[in-house]
Amino acid sequence: MDQKNQVPQAPCDDEIDLLELWRALWHGKWIIIVFTAAFSIASVFYAMSLPNMYKSTAVLAPAESSSSGLNQLAGQFGGLASLAGINIGGGSSNKTAEALEILQSWAFIEEFIQEQNIAPQVFAAKGWNPDTNELVYDNETFDPKTQVWTREPPEGKQAAPSSWELFEKFGEYMSVSEDKVSGFTSISIEHYSPEIAKLWVDALVKKINTKLQVRDSKEAETNVAFLKQQIEQTPLASMQSVFYDLIEEQTKTLMLAKGSAEYVFKTVSQSRVAEQKSNPKRALICIFGAMLGSLLGCIIALVRGLKRH
Repeated sequence: MDQKNQVPQAPCDDEIDLLELWRALWHGKWIIIVFTAAFSIASVFYAMSLPNMYKSTAVLAPAESSSSGLNQLAGQFGGLASLAGINIGGGSSNKTAEALEILQSWAFIEEFIQEQNIAPQVFAAKGWNPDTNELVYDNETFDPKTQVWTREPPEGKQAAPSSWELFEKFGEYMSVSEDKVSGFTSISIEHYSPEIAKLWVDALVKKINTKLQVRDSKEAETNVAFLKQQIEQTPLASMQSVFYDLIEEQTKTLMLAKGSAEYVFKTVSQSRVAEQKSNPKRALICIFGAMLGSLLGCIIALVRGLKRH
């Protein structure tokens, strides 16, 4: 073929024509308006249907203890104490970290719910009536008048929620955060009732302090009894001196555990009954709904407009 007779072809233009996009949006303006209005109205109704939530928070600090003496002994006689089966402890930071892990554990939460007898408040509550100061329960789950679980039980389970279901649900209410810089710990409960939120926070702090207090007291008593027995069986004066030092520190631990109500955590800022809701953020929900509707409307308008061309 003669190259002179060839007609030059225009290069393929794959670039987006902004004017075409604008025309497509303009022709589909009513679609955008309708979707934006529909999603806005739906988000308003959705936001208004959500119950108010109230948050109560306690700020805690690690309780001061005689950890310096324990740390000194740990450096001197840690190996010997380990061979004897005695834990002479780490610093307060280790105890704090341990307490936080226990606080969020399944076993601890299960025990807390059973002691407080709050399973219906955890699993079946769906709102709060500020006029009567009473919780509103989901009647399809729990009947507050007869105190009977009315939900249809899952396959192979009872109508009452299981321990795991209660633990998961309680985790939705509770939040624990630790400031690595200041060392402060915040324990928060967000619930439908502001009074219940405060009660649960206070009860959690008291329980974790008491639990570790009782545990360390028993451990120290066992250690002291064991060390006294070793003194009687050891003829070496040097070893007896070591055991006496260990007994002294274990006695200090025992006295601290039995004499301090705030054994692990010291309250820096006490919890309060919230007067304003913490959730839901209704304004943000409405704004997000309007933006989502507008975006969806724009996409549909663009697709319809570009198909015409």
